[in-house]
Amino acid sequence: MIFKNRAPRAARLMAVAIAGLIAGHTAVAAEAWPAKPIKVIVPYTPGGSTDTVSRVVFESVSKKLGQPIIIENKPGANSTLGVGITARSTPDGYTFVSVLAAYSANMSLYSKLSYKPTDLVPVAEMAELPLFLFSSKKLPVKTVAELVDYGKKHPDTLTFGSSGVGSSAHLTGERLAMESKLRMTHIPYNGSAPILPALVAGEVSVAFDPLLVPMPHVKSGKINVLAVASAKRWPGEPNIPTMEEAGFPGFVMSSWTGLLAPAGTPQPIVARMAREIAAATRSPEVAKKLTELGFVPVGGTPDEFRKLIERDTARYAEIVKAGKITLD
Repeated sequence: MIFKNRAPRAARLMAVAIAGLIAGHTAVAAEAWPAKPIKVIVPYTPGGSTDTVSRVVFESVSKKLGQPIIIENKPGANSTLGVGITARSTPDGYTFVSVLAAYSANMSLYSKLSYKPTDLVPVAEMAELPLFLFSSKKLPVKTVAELVDYGKKHPDTLTFGSSGVGSSAHLTGERLAMESKLRMTHIPYNGSAPILPALVAGEVSVAFDPLLVPMPHVKSGKINVLAVASAKRWPGEPNIPTMEEAGFPGFVMSSWTGLLAPAGTPQPIVARMAREIAAATRSPEVAKKLTELGFVPVGGTPDEFRKLIERDTARYAEIVKAGKITLD
């Protein structure tokens, strides 16, 4: 008589049963979600771009989900502190993190992070933040072509300001310097607030910055605006050309803000949150608020956001390597 070892088959059956129980539990948890308040970590100080977008969008999402969404500011280390906290959080659908495009840049700016890209999953892009190229009135230029011409005739005299080393504004300025073959000195500031007075005073030649705060000073004649680094012209200021129209093909470097969740967060919860964000950004009330603040409402799927992150991670890595930039 031949005795067959039934253990492997029994083990397989047990594994299938366990997998079924886990899947069933996940489905039930997702159906019951949310059963308590949700926390969204903002890895920046209150009042910044990410904080502003998050508060506008999640005020609307909270009403649809029927639970409070608490914004918790955890600034530090170019957003890596708050992102790391999220990456280590329980993946139960009650902790998320809002990030800027700096999230993609940090992959190459730091040789070591407290988290891996695989520790988080994309949920949805919330809004695009176009960056405009502003110039000091003390600089005798009104177009990008004139800026490049001036820089070549006066080497080593141009400076550009940014909200900090490794910020989107910094890396966008570095790209302009590389593509135009201009030698421009970077002057980092502690956030975006000091950039405007520096431009007005002529302490810096140019700076890439969002539209909202500087534009009144353009209207009053204190500074100039040369172009916008987005794929399309800004609807509210249709006379401002894009960088592509100004002679830099492919120069699309807008920042963005989007939502991530800890890896392992149930997919139905991720998908639901993405749908609610998309619905919020499409609503006339939220879209109007974001547009007035200088943002382009987006929304979208987790896969679309993943592709955006991957694209910008590769794009920023090239700039960081070429410019030998580091935050270590």
